[in-house]
Order: sequence, then C-alpha cells, then structure tokens
Amino acid sequence: MKTIKMKKAILFLFALALISVSCDEFLDVNDNPNNPSISTPSLTLPVALENFSALNARTMTYLGNFLVVNWATPSNWSANSIYSRYDFSADDFSNIFETSYVSIFKDLTYIESYEDPTGAIDYSNYKAISKIVKGFQYQLLVDIYGDVPYSEANLRGDNTTPKYDDAETIYKAVIEDLAVAVDLIQNAPDAAENPGTQDTFFYGDMDHWVEFANTIKLRMLVRLSNTGQTPYIASEIAEIDANGGGYITTAVTSNPGYTNSTDKQSPFWDYFVLPVTGIQQNRGDYTVASEYAMNFLTNSNDPRRDRLYKPAATGGAYKGAVQSTVLPGTGFTSNDLSKVGPGLLISADQDQIVMSMAESLFIQAEATTRGYLAGGDIAAQALYEDAIEASFTQLAVPNAATEAQTYYGQDLVNISWSSSPNKIAAIMTQKWVALNGTSSIESWIDLTRTGFPANLPIPAESAGSRPVRLLYPASEVSRNINNVPTQGVNDVFTKNPFWK
Repeated sequence: MKTIKMKKAILFLFALALISVSCDEFLDVNDNPNNPSISTPSLTLPVALENFSALNARTMTYLGNFLVVNWATPSNWSANSIYSRYDFSADDFSNIFETSYVSIFKDLTYIESYEDPTGAIDYSNYKAISKIVKGFQYQLLVDIYGDVPYSEANLRGDNTTPKYDDAETIYKAVIEDLAVAVDLIQNAPDAAENPGTQDTFFYGDMDHWVEFANTIKLRMLVRLSNTGQTPYIASEIAEIDANGGGYITTAVTSNPGYTNSTDKQSPFWDYFVLPVTGIQQNRGDYTVASEYAMNFLTNSNDPRRDRLYKPAATGGAYKGAVQSTVLPGTGFTSNDLSKVGPGLLISADQDQIVMSMAESLFIQAEATTRGYLAGGDIAAQALYEDAIEASFTQLAVPNAATEAQTYYGQDLVNISWSSSPNKIAAIMTQKWVALNGTSSIESWIDLTRTGFPANLPIPAESAGSRPVRLLYPASEVSRNINNVPTQGVNDVFTKNPFWK
C-alpha cells in the first residue's frame, strides 16, 4: 500500500518544487516581507521533507562515512583528498549550513507560521511535523557547528543578519519544541487536516510522528550524558513516558515516489548511479571500502560485510584501502577494491533512510545502560541484540534473525554483550557498523562524544587529530560578519561541542 501511495505522489511532489517558498538567496536577504511567496502547508511540506532527506542522504552521509573510516579513495583517483588530509576550510561542506537555512528551515517556518485566511483548515499536524523535522536538523547543526542562528533565524526580510544563540540553549529549546509538537498532534482537533500523501515519511500516520519526536528527543538527552545534568535528563524522559507515544516502531524513511528518471531518483542512489542508464557516477568509482572497516567485518565473521560492500571487479575479493592520498598504484585501484554494496545501493526507487530501527534501539540501549531508562542490564542487552538484528534485516542479510543471533553469540568483545566489559564501547561499536552508509554522521558525533569505536585510524597526512566540528561557511561570514563567532582553522580539531 505504501508503495502505491509513493508512486502516486511522484508527479505532484516534483511539480511542487516549482512553487515552493524556497528561493536561491541565502537567509532571504532579497525577500520583500510585504510580498511573500504564495503557498500553503500542503504544497510546501513535501518539498521541505525532500530537501531535508536529500541533504542528509548525500553530503552528510558521505562526510560521516569518511570521518568514521567506513570509506576510502582508490589510488587511481585524485578526488576526495580532503578526507585524508582533514584540511577543512570555511569553503568546505557549506551546503550543510546553507541548505538548512535557505530551504529547509525557511519552508518549515513558513508552515509553522501559516494561518489559513479562510479559517476553515486547521494545520496543527503540519505545524507539528515542521517542528519535529526542524528539531532533527537543528540538533545536527549544533552538533556540527556549535552556536548557530536560532531565535532570530528564519524571519525572512525582518532580520537578514540573525544573532547566534548558545548551543546548549538551542538544544534545550529544541527538546521543549519536540514536546510541543507531540502535544499539537495528541490534542489536534478532530477536524485537523491530515497531511496524507503530502507527508512523504509516514503518509499521515501521526502516531508515528509522535514516536519520531520522542526518539529524536531521547537521542539529544543521551547526548547530554557527559554534562552532569542527570536530573534534567530524567525529568525530560519522564515527560516522554507521560505522553505514551513511545519510540519509533518502524524505520523512518522518505519516499515521495522515487523513480529511475532524471532528478527523481532516490538521493543516495542518485549520488552514485546515473539515471535511466544505471551507469555508475564517478563517485561510485572513487568511493571504496576502507581497509579498517573491511578487516573489522571480516575478522568478526560479520555477514553484513557482503551487503555493505561488494566484491572487487577484478578478482572478486573483498578488499579495502587505507585512507590516504599516497597509495601504492598496483592492486589498489578502484577495480581492485570493494565499492558500496547491494545492501545500501538497492534501486533508483529505494526508500531514503532518515532514522533506522537499529539506531533507535541502540539509543535506547545506551539510555538503559546509563540508567535513564528502566530495565537494567537485562533490558539493555535485549535492546542491543534487537538493534543488531534490525541492522541485519535492514541490509537484507539472508536469514537475518538467525544470522544476527549467530553473530552476537560469538565470544568476542564488542560483539557479544556478556563478553564486553565496557557496554558503552560495545553499543557504539555496533552502532558504527549498523549506521555504515546511512546515518554515519551520527557515528562521527558519537565518536567525538564517547571515543568509541576505539582505535579508528587517522590518516597519516592529517595533523594527527580527527575533526570534531566544521567551520562556519565563508558565505555566512561575509553576510553576517557581526554575528558569526570568531573562528580559526584549528577550531576544526580543538573546539569540541558543548556536550563533550
């Protein structure tokens, strides 16, 4: 049924892109506030969701996979040297910041502030969805940049140079707003407009949106575990318990009706494969397995290896490369190495994963291990093992449940729960494997926060440290120079997020 709905949505969604309230001017500096673009929440929502999904599927996933050493670059390509040198500048990955504000937040804020001029339509559900997606993206921006525009952002022409708010203040404001979103849904009037197929995540199932909001909130609360705020964390989790919505019961995915046509392919697939012909993009050729990840999967007898990576075109071996710009030229070219595998690159119409069941279950396992959720070690172990099984299922490992049980039944540290003295290390290590190729930006953030998985190699060409943040884009510095916090190149390595 969901597939049928997705196919019906395709023509409508991409037509909407022409009339979205999005514009090409960063932070709306040229918008006339007295003559705003005309749209409605039903027209704007699917475009905002697609822009959000595409940004996280492409730039953020690609960056994350290199920073946590899932992927590498073969010696016959000069592309991607930045990922081996870590010489990030204010010109790198700027679309993460800019796309968030210029399109995603702009459209979502439009929905939140929209009032039907006739008074006939209640858009409570649309507003709630906007708050939830906004919260997800703001969490990522704070984790990646630190202080960002929040209280004065998204005001269109009323304020084109917003101040930067304190990172922790934003975090707590987002946590509060997620609770507001849940309340909007649970207390929406019976006649409130249901977004239906305009909601390309859950197709109008608002209970799933409550679950998603609660799960994002739990992720943020767990991220505060190093800040000494246990009473605050406990009170906010009690609020989640009180709303009765629980956590996600199905993977959060986006699919407006992706198809094998130009500009209509699933965004992760489109990043690697040309439309119609199915020929690989250059990125598909210069993105290969890292030697470290490949060895980890092989040495731990993990059948997910064959789903995360595919055998080399020459020789059929599963082989990875060291992350380096100085590689031997023989036996390390793209055809000699394993590329992105069939469990990740499935088809042009594949769902785009926003948050997997595995990620949610690992978050709950960590929260339980830290004492934030009830159940103790027995419950934490069950969540941990369920998360591994969910990862096997997501990647379509044959006989997924049985294979997963065999895998975590091995007497190996960071695989078997009982054989792992440091439970947080085990959770983070298995979460790293499960998020390979999908929400790997979260693995980088977790690595910065916890130090796990331990012993991930750092490229020799780098300064010996792994980045802990990105720099504010040069474009934002030039437009909002009086408000952008001062920054230096070394901040990439030394200016940790507030929760570190």
